[in-house]
Amino acid sequence: MTDSAPDRPHKPSPVYNLGRMLLAPIARAVYRPRVEGKELIPPEGPVIFASNHLSVIDSFAIPIAAAPRPVHFLAKSEYFEGSGFSGWLSKQFFTAIGAVPVRRGAGQAAMEALDRQREILDSGAAVALHPEGTRSRDGRLYKGRTGIAYLALETGAPVVPIGLIGTDKVMPVGKKMPSFRQRVDVKFGAPLDLSAHGPATSGKARRAATDEIMAAIHALSGQELAGTYNEPAAQGAMEKIKRALPHERK
Repeated sequence: MTDSAPDRPHKPSPVYNLGRMLLAPIARAVYRPRVEGKELIPPEGPVIFASNHLSVIDSFAIPIAAAPRPVHFLAKSEYFEGSGFSGWLSKQFFTAIGAVPVRRGAGQAAMEALDRQREILDSGAAVALHPEGTRSRDGRLYKGRTGIAYLALETGAPVVPIGLIGTDKVMPVGKKMPSFRQRVDVKFGAPLDLSAHGPATSGKARRAATDEIMAAIHALSGQELAGTYNEPAAQGAMEKIKRALPHERK
């Protein structure tokens, strides 16, 4: 933990508490999730939940499975900025499921996202992240980006790996309506202390810590390993050259 951590933990909003109280029982009744390793979740203090990413509902499944522990994840700020009744409804819904608005993108936007997550952790609360970045379209587990390791090494927060199974069947990529016939498995692993890898300022430490996280996720999910990063195919000669150059993926 950093020395600047506030004394009082982050308190979920009334909308979040109400949403969890109403939505969690409904989701459990519909999808009958099988939850393993819940007793491994630290009951208090900062913690980072790191899971594979198969579906848009992954960020909903984790807070429901981890309850009563509140969990926060980042969501596009556009979900909170709409106008009219639909905009208000979107804002209330994402607030209710523990989403925190952030502007997505590279450079400064990415740093602001990390800073927002660090603020939540420094307050003693929990965040959920998908190290792969975007959703897997073929069901394989892709390499993790090192932003999560930076966050863990910078704050000292333990990382709880999660293996999600079946969420891609509930809400496949490209579908607008979920299926109500598929059960979901949520497997929590033992918390990882990544401090032995070195400081957050070391690229080597971040890469090694990220690889440890992804290995733990793989042990829980059982997915085939892709061995590459999950990103669209390079368009044009310059983009292909840039991707061929050695550099650290965040």
